[in-house]
Amino acid sequence: MEIKPLNKKLRLFGFNNLTKTLSFNIYDICYALKPEQSHDYIEYIDEEYNAQRLTEILTNVAKIVDATILNIARQDYEPQGASVTILIAESDVRKEPCGETAAETPGPLPEAVVAHLDKSHITVHTYPETHPDQGISTFRADIDISTCGHISPLKALNYLIHTFQPDMCIIDYRVRGFTRDLDGKKFFIDHKINSIQNYISSKTRNQYQMIDVNVYQENIFHTKMLLKEFDLDNYLFGTTKKELKNKDKVRIKKQIRHEMMEIFTGRNIPNM
Repeated sequence: MEIKPLNKKLRLFGFNNLTKTLSFNIYDICYALKPEQSHDYIEYIDEEYNAQRLTEILTNVAKIVDATILNIARQDYEPQGASVTILIAESDVRKEPCGETAAETPGPLPEAVVAHLDKSHITVHTYPETHPDQGISTFRADIDISTCGHISPLKALNYLIHTFQPDMCIIDYRVRGFTRDLDGKKFFIDHKINSIQNYISSKTRNQYQMIDVNVYQENIFHTKMLLKEFDLDNYLFGTTKKELKNKDKVRIKKQIRHEMMEIFTGRNIPNM
């Protein structure tokens, strides 16, 4: 069956009932030579991304997607981790036709940020953890942006990737439900999309190895990102690579890359 492109001037009957959900896992990897350095890394991450800081980040997300904040709930946990949930609503009643505000182009970076979503929400949960004996520590942030109406969570992609600077990012985007035009015809998506990658800046795409798994007929889009190159100094906590022997540099870098590949592929990989 031929699928016709969406009309750029689609006029809807009533409110846009489509739910657009952007979910992603952001991962940061660190290596510490000593257990106390691993402990210090977890404390650093826990403070760097505490509930207050996460609230500021999500407030900027609300601004980017042009939403109104209705309520904020946040919590820091013991021994570590934090959560923030923001209820949001469309800032105003959009007069432009549906399909004109979600063009398949990258959203803004932080310096371009200029927060308010009804029946919608933004959430983040953090999970700092450390390996018991191998020096590897990881930080994971799970972020969900769910919107109704014209506003699109895809606009926040560049800001969040730029803010967290992840080693890996696993992104899912899905459109659920349906809305109707003036004649009562159902529309199960109100904008064209081929890939999540098209909403990410070219500079960012060049830094990552990226893989797509898309189910177009179900309006499900999935992208995984893995940093191509990294400087060991950016991954050592409490020491520098100048303090390491060459064989240790090679071993640690291999160990970090192994950790990244296991997370990226979603399976345990035997050490070679």
